[in-house]
Amino acid sequence: METYSICRDLAIIIIAAKFCAIVARKCKAPQVVGQIIAGLLIGPSVLGLVTIGDTAAGAVDPLSVIAEIGVILLMFSAGLETDMKELIKTGPVATLIACAGVAIPLVGGTVLYECFYGFSPIGSEEFLSAVFIGTIMTATSVSITVQSLRELGHLKGKVGTTILSAAIIDDVIGIIVLTIVVGFKDPANNPARVLISTVLFFVFAIIVGIVTYKIIKWMDSRYPRTRRIPIIGLALCFSMAFIAEKYFGIADITGAYVAGIILCNLNDSEYIETKVDINSYMIFGPVFFASIGLKTSLNSVSWGILAFSIMFVVVALVCKIIGCGLMARLCHFNWPDSLKIGVGMMTRGEVALIVAQKGLAVGMISSVYFTAVILLIMFSSILTPIILKVLYAKDPIEV
Repeated sequence: METYSICRDLAIIIIAAKFCAIVARKCKAPQVVGQIIAGLLIGPSVLGLVTIGDTAAGAVDPLSVIAEIGVILLMFSAGLETDMKELIKTGPVATLIACAGVAIPLVGGTVLYECFYGFSPIGSEEFLSAVFIGTIMTATSVSITVQSLRELGHLKGKVGTTILSAAIIDDVIGIIVLTIVVGFKDPANNPARVLISTVLFFVFAIIVGIVTYKIIKWMDSRYPRTRRIPIIGLALCFSMAFIAEKYFGIADITGAYVAGIILCNLNDSEYIETKVDINSYMIFGPVFFASIGLKTSLNSVSWGILAFSIMFVVVALVCKIIGCGLMARLCHFNWPDSLKIGVGMMTRGEVALIVAQKGLAVGMISSVYFTAVILLIMFSSILTPIILKVLYAKDPIEV
């Protein structure tokens, strides 16, 4: 890609995303839906104006990098907006919801694959492929739910905080499941090492969080509402994202969210979030949401794969709603709130892509199933904001 081509692509994405977001808002739908549809329209499936590179092949694609920064900033903002008291209060419940949200889709995906392609002995190559399809379903991407809840004014409530907490825990559990499953294919991956790395990351985050919070709190008291505070906060965000991914094998979005959690109790946390949101709203956010549509290509879909993909989407969505929703109900949420939690947890995005790419890299699944993953991301990303808007239609905004 020529250096100047990125400028053309960004111009097209920003204009298309904003136009479709306005149309979505006029149609009483969340703006993120419009941005995702914008990516689909300008992407390879329709107009072909913009293409996004395959970072799985080792190439560095500028649009993919910008999209990744977008989701990191979005999760950092979500951490800044988190109510720590609610997070601590919902922690045990969120863990139970996350466990159910991993277990039910894992079983559902495995059974779905075997129903299509036959039941195989446990431990065989085909059985491992079936289990890996279930592993892809376990991933939860909360970024779209975060943006939707923010637009609806329900991000800081008990339900919103529970969804955020459960999604972060779900991410950790999903990484552990992925490593264990891949470990059967590649003995070099040690599940025990992943468990240790995960624990060490959170120990590291707690230690760094306490020290960093005290330093920035002191600076905030001396230099309130100055730009140096958001700049330091943004540096912390990217540092934690890098450290989580590079040294602990945890998704970078988890590190970014933890960075937001560290700063959420500052007096100027809202000021930091406002400054960060400018960058996210202007460029990084639209590119991220549009990239979901850009990655969708419907040109090489056979009838067999299409049938499997449709059932893959249905089973993945239903299993998340059932698993997370029923567990929420068992944890004494009422039925309406349980349904909101189940729906809020059904979105898939960058984590599902990472899991699928890992499966392709180690040969556990064929590239033809990547279409199913993309369709799942598309449908879950579009349906979740719409359904949440309907479910929250009569609820007062939580300030």
